[in-house]
Amino acid sequence: MTDTQDQPEYSAPDRLPPDRLAEDRNWIDSTGLDRRRLLVGGAFAAGFAAACRPVSSSAVQTSGDGLKEETVSIRASDGFAMPAFVARPAHAKAAPIIVVVHEIFGVHEWIRDMCRRFAKAGYYAIAPDLFARHGDATSVADFKQLIATIVSKASDAQVLKDIDATYGWAGGHGGDGRRRGITGFCWGGRVVWLYAAHSRELDAGVAFYGRLISEKTDLQPLNVIEQVSALKAPMLGQYGALDKGIPVADVEKMQAALKIAGKAPPDAITVHPGADHGFMADYRPSYNEAAAKAAWQATLGWFGKYVKK
Repeated sequence: MTDTQDQPEYSAPDRLPPDRLAEDRNWIDSTGLDRRRLLVGGAFAAGFAAACRPVSSSAVQTSGDGLKEETVSIRASDGFAMPAFVARPAHAKAAPIIVVVHEIFGVHEWIRDMCRRFAKAGYYAIAPDLFARHGDATSVADFKQLIATIVSKASDAQVLKDIDATYGWAGGHGGDGRRRGITGFCWGGRVVWLYAAHSRELDAGVAFYGRLISEKTDLQPLNVIEQVSALKAPMLGQYGALDKGIPVADVEKMQAALKIAGKAPPDAITVHPGADHGFMADYRPSYNEAAAKAAWQATLGWFGKYVKK
């Protein structure tokens, strides 16, 4: 570890520069709907958030065979009853816990399916609804309204405490609280970086296209790149080379900061060629199959090394 005085200083911009799209705009631009590739209705499609419809035919449905799935209520530090979705192996001993942090769309069907995928890989996967205090993110179709009325209200402090509570609950309800991983997507990807700087009990994190340099607000004062020296667990970042909201220049700055802080290795960031923001989201046209498969295998390898042990 180098002395902190050798680390570069970063100041979050008051406003995003013109070459970096705002989060709502980035989702709209990178997930433009192709109506020739839509899933035909039904209960599965209905489980997706309003802003996620129509749903692409590439959406994966993971079988629940061999799993136990349930929606639970977690008492947060402030007494709020926070809903969460759990998927875990039905007959296994206490499995390592993976917290799955949702996108701006809340805990919709794709997030639940990601939990099933982790459960199939032998993990106790839990996705807390970190927006629940502020409204139902799955029911809002307009991106700007979603950001203004729900997403922007979830403070960094609240989110980190809620994840602490999630691990505590899961450890007392069938999960192995001594083995902890976290992953998240888009909005949740940023949260993963922040949580790795927050918790000494975390074993590893994998962040999918979470912002590294962002505008600060009163409720979201933390800037990921400024938290590098505080990271307490091995982190893997998964980013797309075509992402207009998180340009490669931002990723390169983060990679340099990790190296200067003595975090890399083991910390690493992969930039997937030809992939855009949301490349893992198989329910949207932004899905990039090659990048998603490579990122998934890398994620399982990362958690296998640092969490399953």
